[in-house]
Amino acid sequence: MGFAKKEYEFFSEIGLSERNLGCFVNGTWKARGPVVTTLNPANNQTIAEVVEGSIEDYEEGMQACSEAAKIWMQVPAPKRGEIVRQIGDALRAKLQQLGRLVSLEMGKILPEGIGEVQEIIDMCNFAVGLSRQLNGSIIPSERPNHAMLEMWNPLGIVGVITAFNFPCAVLGWNACIALVCGNCVVWKGAPTTPLITIAMTKLVAGVLEKNSLPPAIFTSFCGGADIGQAIAKDTRIPLVSFTGSSKVGLMVQQTVNQRFGKCLLELRSDCGIVNVNIPTNGAEIGGAFGGEKATGGGREAGSDSWKQYMRRSTCTINYGNELPLAQGINFGS
Repeated sequence: MGFAKKEYEFFSEIGLSERNLGCFVNGTWKARGPVVTTLNPANNQTIAEVVEGSIEDYEEGMQACSEAAKIWMQVPAPKRGEIVRQIGDALRAKLQQLGRLVSLEMGKILPEGIGEVQEIIDMCNFAVGLSRQLNGSIIPSERPNHAMLEMWNPLGIVGVITAFNFPCAVLGWNACIALVCGNCVVWKGAPTTPLITIAMTKLVAGVLEKNSLPPAIFTSFCGGADIGQAIAKDTRIPLVSFTGSSKVGLMVQQTVNQRFGKCLLELRSDCGIVNVNIPTNGAEIGGAFGGEKATGGGREAGSDSWKQYMRRSTCTINYGNELPLAQGINFGS
């Protein structure tokens, strides 16, 4: 197993082991689904094993989350903000380790892996401020000496389905706001980055436990399409946030709309790069190999000389354990 490698020694600092249960259900790690192997995309070597969740695990988790929602929505918003602040502090304490995990399991360069975790910390800071600004309105009434008060109420549970190319930052964008607004969070991470889902959840769970709050306020599942479909169909989840392909996003939207739910969709990454002249300083090569991410190039067009330059340069670029990426790259016309 991968833990024989020195590069994985830090896993124990963020609660990971060689074999991990992939569902956090009411304060307990469990899973009754298939066992999957998570791989380093740079060299396809095994990192660890994860037991995915089953529909039975999902249902058990949702029942607990529904009960926790009744408690969490009664917590004053500034106090919910304090919990999110502590989550940010917990992430900050493990910033380097989580950033390394993102780089290892997803394939980003290390600075971007660390930067992605930093995004969640920044979102925690932002959400803490918002927790004291959930203002309502005082509206004049037709009745003498009366006024009407408008207040915002939590939805209850927010479902978050994230993609592999931003395996934890997108969670932060959704979960931080959902939590301060009084909503519980049900998170399904990408099937190819389950270790990130588990490590992130353990940090959040630690904060909830320290504050004697129901652990089901934050529930997570590692699994495949069956878990995602269950979230989309579940009437107990008024709002579903999905990040991924346009094809699957449309399916999620249609499923949620059929039950009159709400959707947040962030779909498709297909940035184009057009090059006319052969680069002289290598900057274009760095941009062209930005990685598989929402801000990375997905299509490239250029002259024959540009393609020849790319072929030569590709053979000199190594990722991970000196793995050349010349194989599998298609230079079309």
